[in-house]
Amino acid sequence: MPENLFHPVSTVLSVSELNRSVRELLESGIPLLWVGGEISSLTRAASGHWYFSLKDATAQVRCVMFRNRNVYLDWLPKEGDHVEARALVSLYEARGEFQLTVETLRRAGLGAMFEAFEKLKAKLQAEGLFDTERKRPLPVHPRQIGIVTSPDAAALHDVLTTLRRRMPAIPVVLYPTPVQGKGAAELIAGAIRTAGERAECEVLIVCRGGGSIEDLWSFNEETVARAIAACPMPVVCGVGHETDFTIADFVADVRAPTPTAAAELVSPDRAVQLRQIAQLQARMTRQMDYALSERTQKLDYLSRRLISPSERIRQQRERLGQLLSRMKQAASHHLELRRHQLHRLAQNLEHLNPQGVLERGYSLTMSADGKIIRSSDELKAGDALQLTFAQGGADAAVTRTTP
Repeated sequence: MPENLFHPVSTVLSVSELNRSVRELLESGIPLLWVGGEISSLTRAASGHWYFSLKDATAQVRCVMFRNRNVYLDWLPKEGDHVEARALVSLYEARGEFQLTVETLRRAGLGAMFEAFEKLKAKLQAEGLFDTERKRPLPVHPRQIGIVTSPDAAALHDVLTTLRRRMPAIPVVLYPTPVQGKGAAELIAGAIRTAGERAECEVLIVCRGGGSIEDLWSFNEETVARAIAACPMPVVCGVGHETDFTIADFVADVRAPTPTAAAELVSPDRAVQLRQIAQLQARMTRQMDYALSERTQKLDYLSRRLISPSERIRQQRERLGQLLSRMKQAASHHLELRRHQLHRLAQNLEHLNPQGVLERGYSLTMSADGKIIRSSDELKAGDALQLTFAQGGADAAVTRTTP
């Protein structure tokens, strides 16, 4: 307790001293706490500070939330909102007014909701439903896309608009369901199960637009989380805005910051693919042009070596004529050689011809039976002989022999 409160009764305090002592007493004696109530008399000053009152049915208290604190809120409180303020009890010395210095604000009831959120998150995480290993990749070119959302939701319009822009040829199947309100969680889970049972899509988008944590709470329910985990096809969850996280986001195969982003994740970009096709087409054209040029050059080279049939026949005739000429020359030469050989042999035979011997005055003597007589020992007196001369012949008889 501040020492300046223990002055004797006779001591007179100034108002400033009193207020300062009371402020110090309040701030040191009461810890930081949560206070719930309804916002009233809300003023947002030019300095950025917020001034308002928190009230209930029987009382109210002045509050201030300085700019360096309220800038961190991702929502804007308004008159009549039921909130819970984490605040320090204090006193505004200049006016002697009891007040709360607010550190942060949350919508009323969020404490219990956050507790339930963290409890379910821890439970499902322990079961492995958030594990990276069980996350399935999204199909690159899905034949059909399913959407679980409300037919009246702005999120559906955003998703369909994005899909039409990126890849209008992909069919879309809507599994309609309310996305907030009493019983919405079970209906969302039912729509997811229906999509899985019908198995007509290759990927499923579960989405809704932004809203308060109460609006998004259906996607924090266990029944929705387990339906997503049991879905046989990959699930993309696009619930709320980029800063919103739900249990469904953690269980889904892919979390998208917005419904539009979810549509972009599941659909190939037609413009990108057309550019890629154009690039491939240009590349193929260049390769074909190069191949054709190369083949044309080769054809030109071969055409220079190619001879027309008539020219080939002429060349063949010319070669055949040359061959025939060489054959004739060879045959003539061979014949001449044979002629000379024959002449030489004829001369040799001529030398050996008995007729030639006879022409030189010799004669041929044969017995009556045609046997050539070479010695007088073969004859005896009285044998008949046949004489052959170079011109004609004669018959003779042996009168005597000379040894």
